[in-house]
Amino acid sequence: MYKSLTYGLVKRTFDIAASAALLGLTAPFLALISAIVMAESEGSAIYIHERVGRYGKRIGVLKFRSMKAGSDDIEAVLTDEEIEDFYREYKLKNDPRVTEIGRKLRKNSIDELPQLLNVIKGEMSLVGPRPVTKGELDFYSEDERKSFLSVKPGITGYWQVFGGTEATYQNGRRQQMELYYAMNASMLMDASILLRTPAAVIRRRRVI
Repeated sequence: MYKSLTYGLVKRTFDIAASAALLGLTAPFLALISAIVMAESEGSAIYIHERVGRYGKRIGVLKFRSMKAGSDDIEAVLTDEEIEDFYREYKLKNDPRVTEIGRKLRKNSIDELPQLLNVIKGEMSLVGPRPVTKGELDFYSEDERKSFLSVKPGITGYWQVFGGTEATYQNGRRQQMELYYAMNASMLMDASILLRTPAAVIRRRRVI
């Protein structure tokens, strides 16, 4: 859990104020993105994916839909090799399920903007470990899992900003970085992560 009550209160207050302001400022842009997503492929503009939140609570993480309809049935749309790659890191570099607009949204991390609503609801924070699926928790030991789940997941975080593509589940670097944040979270660290996030997004664009 967070080290102090003061830090937890300040973090929550900032999360609400900043998320509400960002949603207000970007509302016309978000409406435009929603219209483009629905125009390109059948389905809702918003996709809700079940993840594991703080203390193991199930949460519905909001994203702009970046995949074609029916993409949840991976065995029907992916090859055996792609399925194997997917379960190795729970993502695919060239996922055939992703739409054209979805690829652009992902490249610029715009698909994650609806998670500002998750932050306002108190399910997520602006800064924290990435919300994981139940299967991804298997990469953590029981003790590590308790530490990892002691803080709220975030839209951005230590792993996203400092990890890069070389920090994976397979080499253990991703787990180490997510746990480092969970055990050392502070207002100074959160501020540093937020300030470095734009550069991390640009860096990510260059490798996708």
